[in-house]
Amino acid sequence: DMGCFASTPKEIGGNRKRPSNIGEVSVFVPGLRIPKPVDFSQCLGAHIPKSVLDRLSALRTQIVVMVGHEALTITRSRRKSATQHGGSTLADLQQALEDYLPVLLGLVKDGSPLQHKIQFSWVNQEDVAEETAMPNAWYEVLSVLHLMAMLSLSQANLLLLPRISADGYQPKVSDGRHSFH
Repeated sequence: DMGCFASTPKEIGGNRKRPSNIGEVSVFVPGLRIPKPVDFSQCLGAHIPKSVLDRLSALRTQIVVMVGHEALTITRSRRKSATQHGGSTLADLQQALEDYLPVLLGLVKDGSPLQHKIQFSWVNQEDVAEETAMPNAWYEVLSVLHLMAMLSLSQANLLLLPRISADGYQPKVSDGRHSFH
């Protein structure tokens, strides 16, 4: 019977024998959605303090660059599932998103009219022609939350994939203490 575990005879203690090797495990990670650059100063320059404007711009620019890099890495490691991949960029990107979100929420706070002043645009990694743009900061908030969820899936995937080390094949063993920043 395909796809079923072979039943093993119970041992004296009533426990089933543990399979010695589970093999490769992966979780499904859809393609990322990638933010396109926006010019905050052009749209918001007259409406918010320069310090807030600069922070919004810096964080989002950093995110645009990092997501572009991460999209390439994830695509590559999907093709070669055992590729060694440092999780540091993932953690940095997750941190940048966590820093960006509260600043972004300032644009939608209390039904602020600022929420409609900027056209936010995102493209799908799988189909770059498919671009969605909306003049609504809530769209940006949802897109950021969606991206954070995708990164968590990617991180889970990397923890489950076997690693190859310098001394040959060495599966990655999870000790259950990995933190998701």
